[in-house]
Amino acid sequence: MYSLRESFKGLFRPQAVVSSSSSPTTIMSPSHSMSSLAVRAHEMLDSILGAQETSSTTVADNQARDLCHFYCNLIPEDKAVFLKTLAHDYGVDHNIILQIAQNLSMAQERGEGVLLKTEERLKHALVPKYNLVFTQIGHLNDGVKFLVDMRADILHLLNTTCHSTDQDNPYLKSLINHLRDLIAIWFSVGFMTLERVTWESACDVLQKISEYEAVHPIRNWTDLKRRVGPYRRCYVFTHHSMPREPVVVLHTALTDEISNSIQSIVSHPGLEQESSVNGARKEDPNSVNTAIFYSITSTQKGLQGIELGNYLIKRVVQELQSEFSQIQQFASLSPIPGFREWLLLEMNRYLHAEAAGEYPEQKLFTGRELQEIADNVGDTRDKSTIETIMKLIKTNNWAQSEFLPDLLKEPLMRLCARYLYVEKRRGFAFNPVANFHLRNGAVMWRLNWLADTTTRGLSASCGMMINYCYFLEKTEENSKVYMEKHHIEASPQILELVKANVGIETKSHL
Repeated sequence: MYSLRESFKGLFRPQAVVSSSSSPTTIMSPSHSMSSLAVRAHEMLDSILGAQETSSTTVADNQARDLCHFYCNLIPEDKAVFLKTLAHDYGVDHNIILQIAQNLSMAQERGEGVLLKTEERLKHALVPKYNLVFTQIGHLNDGVKFLVDMRADILHLLNTTCHSTDQDNPYLKSLINHLRDLIAIWFSVGFMTLERVTWESACDVLQKISEYEAVHPIRNWTDLKRRVGPYRRCYVFTHHSMPREPVVVLHTALTDEISNSIQSIVSHPGLEQESSVNGARKEDPNSVNTAIFYSITSTQKGLQGIELGNYLIKRVVQELQSEFSQIQQFASLSPIPGFREWLLLEMNRYLHAEAAGEYPEQKLFTGRELQEIADNVGDTRDKSTIETIMKLIKTNNWAQSEFLPDLLKEPLMRLCARYLYVEKRRGFAFNPVANFHLRNGAVMWRLNWLADTTTRGLSASCGMMINYCYFLEKTEENSKVYMEKHHIEASPQILELVKANVGIETKSHL
């Protein structure tokens, strides 16, 4: 991903930052004290706010441009000082808010006209001063990109200080929330442009597609060409304020069945029924009846928490339906990040409970499974067998064994179904990918064994992947039931696997 400085290369005038008094000032370096940096930040922020009230838009734009230049040239530690200064000193005036709030009851007695004016004053007082700065920066070319990257900086700062007693954290959280609300308006789906990326697309766009791919890394240009070639579709959302910059990327495979392995998609050119013209592969539309969404990536960390991926899927469904009217099935082939970590934690908890003389009602492995594994690894004690399984899973060595994949398939599939279907956070699916698709109205359809045998796949989910199916006539209903009642619509395969875990009750409307 491009850095803040790179994203603004060529935007600013090649001169020192100019203060509100027009005296030349050098860019802050690590040798400047924290207090002098904060003072300089105050000067620049005040000049923007002052220019908005008294000067032309050109002056205000120049002041905003200088501020961006100033910020982009700060080292990370100084950026943190700048952001804390912005959050703490350019928020709202709490005394004014309290005073106006106290006047509301008296204003009501004086009639609706006075009440409405008082409410307007309160609304104005609740707008932080930094919102005015953000709005001014948003007027610049690449200004929106700057704010998105700044929000990524704030997220990083909060993540590094989340366990500290830093008194600035509440102010930073308020800052990032206000910036999120502003960016969410600018990145409303109505302002997004849907584009298809092909091998004929601009080289820099293809390069970004390759660099941004976070789910299944693209190895080389041949791999990239396959992913945007026949029987493949790559769609992106772009924004007019960030030209040639993919904001969300969705990779789709066109197939004749719901795929059960990522290897069949990223390592295979596509359907076998293709024809060729002058040696070039050509799609046979009649052989396509299924669209598989196998990778969706949000490329901008600063857009975290802003819903765009679900809208991209909906738009792509419409595009594919117009291109292939015969497509009947829409499904994902999704990773299961976090399953292996969760499993190892559960196994460790089980061992500690057993050592303390406690025996959980819901066991992880049956006695038969432990005995079969022990017989094959030369260990007959339950506790030692579980420890051995933990070691094998941690190192991924089991995947290279001739017999362990078959022995582990039943228990790991069962436990993965429990992780996906049963484990919850605030009533919703604990797994973030599951929660994303279920919120969109998909059905938890099929768990696939050894669907991703790469090191990444084994380390994330012991090689398993899952299909979420989108039955278009039911997505709205499924989404509503999930959001309101926390009910997960699942297929018989998933429910049978869940039932195999002792003490779990399931039901489905399928």
